[in-house]
Amino acid sequence: MQLKESGEMYLETIYVLNQRKGFVRSIDVCEEMGYSKPSVSRAVGLLRDGGYLTVAKDGGLHLTEAGMEVAERTYERHTVLSALFIKLGVSEERAVADACRMEHIISPETFAALKKLNGELS
Repeated sequence: MQLKESGEMYLETIYVLNQRKGFVRSIDVCEEMGYSKPSVSRAVGLLRDGGYLTVAKDGGLHLTEAGMEVAERTYERHTVLSALFIKLGVSEERAVADACRMEHIISPETFAALKKLNGELS
């Protein structure tokens, strides 16, 4: 299953919520993303069928190895791009918003170069 931007966003959100709370349910994803229960339920079903997450009997959402790989990669891109943009003088709100869009389309080569630049600016 080829993930689209929305799938990456769901996985990243589950990853971040898990880091923050330790236990994630669909309702937590609804509240965090501002989406309806039916929308999240459909996305969870597609991600589960695609092998990116599992749903426990207690409703807990757990990323599989494949889901964790996508979520960590997406989150790293988000944090590195946000930090770089802020260092360049972009407001935090704009930096985060732009990073959120760019994290899904940036090539690995370009991201590696920006990540290196970000480290050099530290």
